[in-house]
Amino acid sequence: MILAKLTFKEELCKGCGLCVNACPKKLLQLSRDRLNQKGHSPVEITEPEKCIGCAFCATMCPDCVITVEK
Repeated sequence: MILAKLTFKEELCKGCGLCVNACPKKLLQLSRDRLNQKGHSPVEITEPEKCIGCAFCATMCPDCVITVEK
């Protein structure tokens, strides 16, 4: 059962990692094999079905890259 859905505006992500550190479930990581148009590793979710929708990641993101839907 998916509790929440995360979407990312990858083209705006600068790979700062603040969202990665904010996730209490440790579900976010910076991509290891992709770069966005600006040359940064964008954030991605490893196990979307485990997301609890707390939105800590979206709150920490200085560039409003993450949207959380419940």
